[in-house]
Amino acid sequence: MAETRKKVLCVEDNSVNMLLVSRIVEAEGHDLVQAADGYAARDLLKDTVPDIILLDINLPGVSGLELAREFKSDARLSHVPLIATTAQVLVGDRERCLDAGCDDYLPKPLDIRKLREVLRTHLNNSQ
Repeated sequence: MAETRKKVLCVEDNSVNMLLVSRIVEAEGHDLVQAADGYAARDLLKDTVPDIILLDINLPGVSGLELAREFKSDARLSHVPLIATTAQVLVGDRERCLDAGCDDYLPKPLDIRKLREVLRTHLNNSQ
């Protein structure tokens, strides 16, 4: 039996957004790993390599852009699709996220259909 469940890491400090993501990830049949900030994400990633990372850019402590650069420079994580989720939707914000190493960009408030589409696209392409 082929294992189709994927591990989705969501780095998000807003509990409402985390709940929304968890419902969609579970509805898609995947497992959600939650980190409320960059420090928690770093700790989790010492032992785990997820199939995709949803990364809030506006995090307390360490910025999401800093984390994106860090994750993409780590050989264990560099292949993992990294999706920026951010309320920063001004001109240039998307480019800043992509320049930092993010593979895709989801503006907030999160669009459920778009989130599903991004998960399906990136998870079906990996492995």
